[in-house]
Amino acid sequence: MSDSPADLFGAASAADRGEQPASAGVAPLAVRMRPRSLDEVRGQSKVLRPGSPLRRLIEGSGGAAGPLSAILWGPPGTGKTTLAHLVATAAERRFVELSAVTAGVKDVRSVMESAVRERDLYSRQTVLFLDEIHRFTKAQQDALLPGVENRTVILVAATTENPSFSIISPLLSRSVLVTLESLSDQEIGELLAAALTDERGFDGEHTLAADATEHLVRIAGGDARRALTSLEAAAGVALDAQPAGRLSDDPVEITLAHVEQAVAQAAVRYDRAGDQHYDVASALIKSMRGSDVDAALHYLARMLEAGEDPRFIARRIVISASEDVGMGDPTALQTAVAAMHAVAQIGMPEARIILAQAVVHNAMAPKSNAAYLGINEAIADVRAGRGGVVPAHLRGSGYAGAERLGHGKGYVYAHDEPDGVAAQQYLPDDLHDAVSYYRPTDRGFEERLRTRWEWLSGRLGRTRRQ
Repeated sequence: MSDSPADLFGAASAADRGEQPASAGVAPLAVRMRPRSLDEVRGQSKVLRPGSPLRRLIEGSGGAAGPLSAILWGPPGTGKTTLAHLVATAAERRFVELSAVTAGVKDVRSVMESAVRERDLYSRQTVLFLDEIHRFTKAQQDALLPGVENRTVILVAATTENPSFSIISPLLSRSVLVTLESLSDQEIGELLAAALTDERGFDGEHTLAADATEHLVRIAGGDARRALTSLEAAAGVALDAQPAGRLSDDPVEITLAHVEQAVAQAAVRYDRAGDQHYDVASALIKSMRGSDVDAALHYLARMLEAGEDPRFIARRIVISASEDVGMGDPTALQTAVAAMHAVAQIGMPEARIILAQAVVHNAMAPKSNAAYLGINEAIADVRAGRGGVVPAHLRGSGYAGAERLGHGKGYVYAHDEPDGVAAQQYLPDDLHDAVSYYRPTDRGFEERLRTRWEWLSGRLGRTRRQ
């Protein structure tokens, strides 16, 4: 928001015209590097494709009825403010910025009145950029409706919350909803490289070590503003570390140590495509299997801080819930599967809480690999050629000719038995008294299953291995 009413509602400022103010040299790096045109925008290729509503709004081709308002929904650092500025520069529109944190209905009405004057006196449209619109109450959002409805202003509202729940329906129906995505690692890397060489950035005064770049990309998490802010802080540390009276004109290198000191976050030695990826994942699984909940949380934290895909972690937890916990606590699999689906819907950083719950459940649960061993032994027998023909009474009998072949003859329907168990042979002849794939332990829930397993063995007339 501007410092004074004159700046906010009066003559066009340098910012209104898309120019850098005279003090741009001392402005934050993220502000100095803000794209001045669509060509400089990184990411958001889907919503900026030729002919898209947002691109047409930026290019000033809103149609016969005039440009629509837009609601920009996305994580921090994805370019919401930048896109709003680009909308304002089209057709020399006037730009006014408000924050829903500090603004109220009075401020909104003042903007509307000023917009009418601009339109009537100078035939100039006003772009109102309202940041964090989800913080506006329903009554405050209602105050925007007349100006949006009559197109007194082009509203560009930004939010990190789901508009379906945080913005009133009448305002949604009068606006274009644009969903922005976090920048990719490659796009963040390109942004950092540009900031080092661009005259608005460091103009070649700094270089960035490869491992420092990786760390900056990792901690940015797709947030362009965070990446540039961290780079600027690291550059300050690098300069402070130079010897007094340094006369060299060579660029100052920003090292990994400078970045770590600037952001107060150590770089995790973890290669997502190399041995450490598998080593730390293995340590996580083995710590859960060994019931060391603290070690399991430690390795989970290392993976998350290194930027590991939380969906990969969730899949490993699901496997562990069956392989290592199994029927010792059947609810562990339910927790793990629920976590996997939740992580896919929510993403980081909140996903860390969900993953932690699943890891703690796995680590604390009674362990049994009986089901895991059972299927492996059964597969081994099948591959070895063991297991003869299916007993005749178990074969399918629902087709013509089955009765003549004796299929299904003598089959006992289990539900007709008083105890729901039909005492008949199920395995092929060569396996009936020779195998016991599933052997329950005496741990956790499986201890109760063991009693029933022993009873079933006697009821079915089988001698099973203990």
